[in-house]
Amino acid sequence: MILFSLFSCENPSKKNITTLLQAWSGKEILFPANSTFTVQDKDTIEFSLAGKYKILTYVDSVGCISCKLQLGKWKTFMEEVNSLGIDSVKFLFFFSPEKRRDFLSTLKSAGFTYPICIDKENKLNKLNHFPTTDMSFHTFLLDKDNKVLAIGNPIHNSKVRELYLKIIRGEKVEQKDESKVVRTKVDIERTSISLGNFNWKKEQITTFVLKNTGNKPLVIEDVNTSCGCTSVEYSKEPTQPGKEIALNVTYKADHPEHFNKTITVYCNAETSPIVLKISGDAK
Repeated sequence: MILFSLFSCENPSKKNITTLLQAWSGKEILFPANSTFTVQDKDTIEFSLAGKYKILTYVDSVGCISCKLQLGKWKTFMEEVNSLGIDSVKFLFFFSPEKRRDFLSTLKSAGFTYPICIDKENKLNKLNHFPTTDMSFHTFLLDKDNKVLAIGNPIHNSKVRELYLKIIRGEKVEQKDESKVVRTKVDIERTSISLGNFNWKKEQITTFVLKNTGNKPLVIEDVNTSCGCTSVEYSKEPTQPGKEIALNVTYKADHPEHFNKTITVYCNAETSPIVLKISGDAK
């Protein structure tokens, strides 16, 4: 159960996550017979599912496909894995898009030329019944027998990324003793900000302020966003007790839309991870 250290906490939602991880750890992922792979929908190619390690990600048709894909980050991560010199790591992308044309346009715009499976009938999910509570649990690190070694999206969570790399490199994975982590307290005036209505071509900037109300320095370990259209800038220096740190959030729409985006802050606060939200109408 090697992901427990990433989610262990006492609140009920995280206990549910622990139960989910227990259910999936070591489970065999089933693949549809005769899965066909293509490159930007141009050619059907021969693509073996075999490999010592496999990183499987499944993306359904619900919500913003480009937000879920974040293909630029996947390309960077794949290059990092390939730089390890381990040829037996296979990336398995199964996509079940509702709007095929928009999906293919996203692939083309990102210059993504790695083989993918367009799962028109959503067969992969029907075989495995993936968790519906969080799309973070639609990505898995598998062994050669397709059994789950770890769960989580390495693109959205740096801790999961580090874990995947450790397993692939054959390094020992130790569960972190959360009781030894120096904790502090954080106060946030607003955890949700509406950007209102605006021209979708105009970049929007807003700020969340975190105040360290504990008696230990506040250290932000990582900040992840739910979409590539959202970015965050902040000071990497520890925030001393009584001081504040600003998270400057920039949103740039790809097209007109009503949006709800999340920013997840991983830090040494008792309430970590902290989830912030921005919403609005880009017209």
